[in-house]
Amino acid sequence: MASDQDNNTEIPAEHEVHKSVQTLLQKSGEVALDFVTYLGGIVVMVFEMARCVFVYPVDFKYVIRQLYDIGVKSLVLVNLVAVFTGMVVALQFVVGLKRFGLQLYAGQVVGIAITRELGPVLTALMVAARVGSGIAAEIGSMKVSEQVLAIRAMGGSPIAKLVIPRVLVTTIATPILTIISIFVGIFGGMVISMIEAGVTAQFYIEQIQSTVKMYDFMSGVGKTVFFGFFVGIIACYQGLKTTRGTKGVGDSTTFTVVLCSMVIFVSDFFLTKLFLLF
Repeated sequence: MASDQDNNTEIPAEHEVHKSVQTLLQKSGEVALDFVTYLGGIVVMVFEMARCVFVYPVDFKYVIRQLYDIGVKSLVLVNLVAVFTGMVVALQFVVGLKRFGLQLYAGQVVGIAITRELGPVLTALMVAARVGSGIAAEIGSMKVSEQVLAIRAMGGSPIAKLVIPRVLVTTIATPILTIISIFVGIFGGMVISMIEAGVTAQFYIEQIQSTVKMYDFMSGVGKTVFFGFFVGIIACYQGLKTTRGTKGVGDSTTFTVVLCSMVIFVSDFFLTKLFLLF
């Protein structure tokens, strides 16, 4: 009798394990399917962009206006983040290197860190936060208010009218903002190095020049071309996918910032590895 009771208790437990595994596999399959579907939609939109470039003329006046809205208006935010990043990095390395009596050479580490990684990545994140969310919200609002449908009804292409200018501008503006942020970040590091380590501006600049090579600068800025393209593509695609009214616009905006941030960090590793091969 006791043996029968033990068998009866084992069967439900085994059934629950199989059910949990089945649920886990089902959820994993759904996530993988959603990822492939999303990635396929982006690839289709990229090919549609390539086709529209040869069919519809690019409105360069609209591109310049977008460059002002996306690039120039982001300068304050990007420079604010860059200058305090440079100051924090310099302060941390001055304190750390002071234990070994090497605080005078903190500028070398600051220059490499900001030029190769911190400047490009943080600038791209700020572009994703400010510009990516704005693009997704703008196009998403046009989608739910049927303005995108009106463009199609008048014989135009939403890809040519809405997507191409914004992707082009984010691809161009992000490297430019990165170049500015690198110099601003190095300047912030110089201020802290002069105060905390007692070095002169000339000595700090000489340390930067002797350590940071053109390859470091080009590899850092080169990555942001891809970052800007990714931000523009994801923001535009998510905006065109928006449904369910104003709630859908908010959801698209949030998802755009999250996804862009993830893509920036993941692609940063592979792009860094790629640039190290040359």
